[in-house]
Amino acid sequence: MNQRGFTFVEIMIVLVVIGILVTLATPSFTTSVQRAREAALRENLFILRDVIDQHYADHGTYPPALEVLVEKRYLRKVPKDPITGLENTWLLVADTDEHGVEAGIFDVKSGSDQAAMDGTLYNTW
Repeated sequence: MNQRGFTFVEIMIVLVVIGILVTLATPSFTTSVQRAREAALRENLFILRDVIDQHYADHGTYPPALEVLVEKRYLRKVPKDPITGLENTWLLVADTDEHGVEAGIFDVKSGSDQAAMDGTLYNTW
């Protein structure tokens, strides 16, 4: 009698091999996603700092908010912080004049309190 199909043992061996492969691939996938987020954060910080400097060069003052950069067409929209996934979590570092009054935003940092792959905190970048 010729029976077709797979035995239970053959199916279990295939499932175990697939499980092992998935277990080996998951950490490298997670690491790749984290590296991509960090690269996106570096790029967003570079762009935001550059347009803040452009605003200062054009107007002689720092912008009071990131939305002003959008209104004045320095940015199309405020980018998301890739670590938090939100637009409104950026830490804004304000410049102060000689009287201690805030004179606008001169720097921006991530609003995340998590640590990067190199051990530094994202909000110190």
